[in-house]
Amino acid sequence: MSDDFNMSIRKFLKQVGVTGQQAIEEALRKAGDAAGREYEAKMVLTVEGLDLEHVVTGTIRSGEE
Repeated sequence: MSDDFNMSIRKFLKQVGVTGQQAIEEALRKAGDAAGREYEAKMVLTVEGLDLEHVVTGTIRSGEE
């Protein structure tokens, strides 16, 4: 793969990470006091034009009680 291609992937994934974290933090603020809670999370990555669906699941812990 070319360097330009790899850089475009990294740029996209960085944007996903940064904006995803911002969205989660905003949702936690709107939920109010959620200390000590756990949330099951799922991220689905699809790429138009490619036969790709990549799913990542995990647990987000909102901090100590």
